Amino acid sequence: MSDDMICVGAIGGAFGVQGEVRLKSFCAEPSDIADYGPLATEDGKRQFTVTLTRPLKGALGARLSGISTKEEADALKGTRLYVPRDRLPALPDDEFYHSDLIGLAVFDSGGAALGEVLAVHDHGAGDLLEIRRAGGSDSFLLPFTREAVPTVDLAAGRLVADPPEEL
Repeated sequence: MSDDMICVGAIGGAFGVQGEVRLKSFCAEPSDIADYGPLATEDGKRQFTVTLTRPLKGALGARLSGISTKEEADALKGTRLYVPRDRLPALPDDEFYHSDLIGLAVFDSGGAALGEVLAVHDHGAGDLLEIRRAGGSDSFLLPFTREAVPTVDLAAGRLVADPPEEL
């Protein structure tokens, strides 16, 4: 997958018996996922136009072009959906796409290397950065707040973190 493709959602499986899917949107406004289409699979071999049908608990009901049976919808379970970056809106200076943060080098305010951002997680209470320790294989979580991460420099490929003492 090229760097200009951004993951905007994933298919959770069939919903009902007529080809509708349970769609998990990774967009700030979940329903915006339908506006960025067509959505492509990670390998780029399939594309889908999305029509949202109803809100579901933790997801959206949706119809995907070319999918008309429960079996076809179930076969897509776990498929992540992507769009080219240029279809997404520009962000203000203090907001970032998760894909922009993954891979950034992490330093403390004194310039010591802390590690590298492995992933960005959101369990409902705000974003957490998963950081692999420099020179190690273990990782730790750091809240992605202005207090804990005062500087993000995408151009330099780094961020400055102020983690708690115990980390």
